[in-house]
Amino acid sequence: MAWRNHSIITEFILTGLSDDPHIQALLFVLFLGIYLLTVMGNLMLLLVIRTDSRLHTPMYFFLSNLSFLDLCFSSVTMPKLLKDLLSEKKTISVEGCLAQVFFVFITAGTEAFLLSVMAYDRYAAICHPLLYGQVMSSQLCVGLVLASWGLASLNALVIVLLAINLDFCEAQTIHHYTCELPSLFPLSCSDISINIDILICSTLLHGLGTFLPIFFSYTRVVSTILHISSTSGRSKAFSTCSSHLIAVILFFGSGLIRYLMPTSGSSLDLLSSLQYSAVTPLLNPLIYSLKNVEVKAAVRRTVEKYLHYFRK
Repeated sequence: MAWRNHSIITEFILTGLSDDPHIQALLFVLFLGIYLLTVMGNLMLLLVIRTDSRLHTPMYFFLSNLSFLDLCFSSVTMPKLLKDLLSEKKTISVEGCLAQVFFVFITAGTEAFLLSVMAYDRYAAICHPLLYGQVMSSQLCVGLVLASWGLASLNALVIVLLAINLDFCEAQTIHHYTCELPSLFPLSCSDISINIDILICSTLLHGLGTFLPIFFSYTRVVSTILHISSTSGRSKAFSTCSSHLIAVILFFGSGLIRYLMPTSGSSLDLLSSLQYSAVTPLLNPLIYSLKNVEVKAAVRRTVEKYLHYFRK
């Protein structure tokens, strides 16, 4: 690769979450539990949606893709974090670091697009219920998911090309537990002003381009719900939308803080990264299952089905 010719260092040192061995042991147990629960929760949601024919609708098609994304997203950073919590020296190769940056951007970027698509789905279902089946056809749903992956991949490729052209000369300590582009910029001996401007523009375009459709969709949704005369109808509509709104706030809030605020190596940097890369993938299955009557009923049917199967 081109950057091999002008980068002196071959690896970075990660400071991680703590230097205290006892705290690291506690953090290892904590994050191992979080990762295992994240994997089990999202796999369970995927299994339930796959096996229960009542959930074969556009809303749950998008939700199954969100669960798959959360599995991928948490797996980009969590295994490395767990390994480092058990290691005295926390290092990552330059190649591995850039690969991690790429996969963070592609998974997080796709999730942002998918949350926007899910907001449009709720708008179509609540504001135009009679046309919902025609509007949200299976071809459109698949196309929207593929477009989300494609646009996020393009954005991730542009971002990584920026990082590849950076010179890393002497400083090699990343004050973070993972490789993220804002933490790499201070280590470069190149002029990073253009890179920072492009990253901010990319984040704003990506963030606003996905958040604004969510905002306008839910403005219409709330207006429509308030005009529903039935109390039970309003309650059901708010219930299906509130889960998605919680997921949006958790994801966009922490992500925008991380990529728009100046990097300082502070606890806020670490907490915002942990929020969207570890906590949100854990909470999404709980949010969508605990607040959704259809999912809870499907989980019960799936569990009863497999218990009956194993008793035979």
